[in-house]
Amino acid sequence: MNALTPFHLAIPVDDLTKSREFYGEILGCEEGRSSDIWIDFNFFGHQLVCHLAENNNNEKHHNPVDGKSVPVPHFGIVMEMQQWKQLRDKLESHNLDFVIEPYIRFEGQVGEQATMFLYDFCGNALEFKAFANIEEELFKK
Repeated sequence: MNALTPFHLAIPVDDLTKSREFYGEILGCEEGRSSDIWIDFNFFGHQLVCHLAENNNNEKHHNPVDGKSVPVPHFGIVMEMQQWKQLRDKLESHNLDFVIEPYIRFEGQVGEQATMFLYDFCGNALEFKAFANIEEELFKK
């Protein structure tokens, strides 16, 4: 796998205070630059920008994957398994509502992974996933 550089993702949010609570307080993402209409967060080493979009429709769509209804679009991060378990425990301790509860997807098959989905406090869908061996399994067919 090549050395990766950080991605930049800008997402719409309807409330910057709720975004600070979810990304800053719950996920523990360090806040960077900000203004009265956007906030930069260090999202696990990547640049996530929450842009105020008060009239955002944020219509929900889902696709079936492994017998679950996966929200589309969504974004997230691929983590080491131990890091994923720690985040799962942290999110569960906040009594958040998961779209898809933490579980092992494609168990016993190529692509087996731990995954969980939830919405941030402004309705953006996130997925956090982990593989037993990221380098060997992330893009395995």
